[in-house]
Amino acid sequence: STPKSATSFEVHATSAVTVHIIHSPMTKPMINSRWPLDPDIEVVVTIDVISRTVNDNKVKISYYGWEDNELSVAWLYLTCVDVSLDVDLSRSGRVKSKGKNKAKWTWGPDGQGAVLLVNCDRDSPGMVGMDSGLTGVFALCSTSMFSLSSSFPPVDLQDMSVMLLRTQGPSAIFADYQVVLHVPESEADKVRVFHAIRTGSHPQYKPVLGPDRLSYVLDHVGSGENTFYVEGLAFPDVGFSGLVSFSASLLEVPHKNSPGTPIFTDTVVFRVAPWIMTPNTQQPTEVFVCRATASLCQVCPISCSTLTTCLVEMAISLPGAFLFLFFFPQQDELEFGYVEAPHKIFPVVFDSPRNRGLKDFAFKKILGPDFGYVTREPPGREITSLDSFGNLDVSPPVTVRGKEYPLGRILIGSPLPWASGRRMSKAVRDFLYAQKVQAPVEIYSEWLSVGHVDEFLTFVPAYDRKGFRLLLASPNACYKLFKEKQRQGHGEATLFVGLRNAERKSIDEILADEPLKNDNRHVQRCIDWNRDLLKQELGLSEQDIIDIPQLFILRGSRADAFFPDMVNMLVLGRHLGIPKPFGPQVGGQCCLEERVRALL
Repeated sequence: STPKSATSFEVHATSAVTVHIIHSPMTKPMINSRWPLDPDIEVVVTIDVISRTVNDNKVKISYYGWEDNELSVAWLYLTCVDVSLDVDLSRSGRVKSKGKNKAKWTWGPDGQGAVLLVNCDRDSPGMVGMDSGLTGVFALCSTSMFSLSSSFPPVDLQDMSVMLLRTQGPSAIFADYQVVLHVPESEADKVRVFHAIRTGSHPQYKPVLGPDRLSYVLDHVGSGENTFYVEGLAFPDVGFSGLVSFSASLLEVPHKNSPGTPIFTDTVVFRVAPWIMTPNTQQPTEVFVCRATASLCQVCPISCSTLTTCLVEMAISLPGAFLFLFFFPQQDELEFGYVEAPHKIFPVVFDSPRNRGLKDFAFKKILGPDFGYVTREPPGREITSLDSFGNLDVSPPVTVRGKEYPLGRILIGSPLPWASGRRMSKAVRDFLYAQKVQAPVEIYSEWLSVGHVDEFLTFVPAYDRKGFRLLLASPNACYKLFKEKQRQGHGEATLFVGLRNAERKSIDEILADEPLKNDNRHVQRCIDWNRDLLKQELGLSEQDIIDIPQLFILRGSRADAFFPDMVNMLVLGRHLGIPKPFGPQVGGQCCLEERVRALL
């Protein structure tokens, strides 16, 4: 303790120690470089050099009285150790040491913070579920599967993120203190951590943190590195922002059964990579084609190059090919996206909760090595047509009022904001909103019988302006075209020639059909409401929108396409597979096909 008669003090330290005297502006050192013993003075000492032995650094504090006589001396013995928990903070694909603000995570190309993948693929042959459902790490060779002690590099580790615990200092210190790795209880069920332990020539991967393990005490800690592999188990969702923190603490343990007192803690933060939906303007590599018979619906993957070659061989004009298309369940059942971290990227299929003949198809046939799977099932709620993924789309990259959306924005079909009605299930919408990076926009689709956004809009690639065009179904554009053909003397040209079980109608009959006109006035108002919303929420102008001629007919209070819906097309890069409208034949050419080719 400080001597009662002391009036000043001075501090000296060994060369590795830096002494900081913190004081108010009014307090000054004395002539002899001593400091007055004022209560507002604080002495802080720091060390930047790792100790080689215990207590190899010391600080001497001398106290003096009124007559400059030394009254007492206090010694502070210091041992400097380094405990550092490190991750890929810069997102460079490498784990570097001495990062700053490691507990902070920020978005963007200039942001910082490590990224974690959900291990939602199935690298292990013979396993039933996803790799995240396993409790160990698996390695593969050409003939066998090994666990834990394989001499082959575990392929599962490639889906995980590396975390390094670096410790330096005298071994005697680590013999008397504990180093503990821990995760908050609220986040433990979202991750799993494996400790890479080398015993001989075979590495082992010991599960140390996860849903049933909040902390892990390291044995035999000395100067060196401990490698951990972090596995994501859950995507961002309601109640989970996607952020997960890990901490390494140096604990003083006075007694064997004592919980210990933290002396120092280092914390890092991961963000679980969101599921990202891919826009159809991206160049595809594979198309899933449905082969249907009276008793079988079989889905087969076909490469895009093969499909476009087949279209050419069938003498179907490209790039605007009008096909006799039926859209089977795969269009509504599956949505393809991906997850990405600096060290790995792989596709992930999102399986709709509305199963229409393809239940378990994605799980059984698509889930596999480096191809992940995710789904959301609403608890205790009836599934509606709006839960199909024909009711889900995503725009290409856009900039809206100065804010960039480099991955586009998700579009969800819904009722009007103030109205009740069918709606995509909360479980699916919550999941999509929680991914954050493609901020969803809910548009009005409930006016349709099926209620899907793909019945009145789509995006196609372009080589100017924003790099794409928004296509909107347009009754006004269709009536304008039919009136033009009527003025040219083609009023008797009929629709639905060649389409079985369809009543043929001429252009004159359609233009004279007042109930049909009323139906389409209503539909046009619904589409115009969406047009204004999309211009606002996607930063579009009229030059970015193309109106595709299309008529609808009301069945009760909701609308169906009057002829095959051309907007509901298959986009294969610069090749478009457009439903054949069976429009009026003018000069041997369908005038609807001719107009759409001219527009595109």
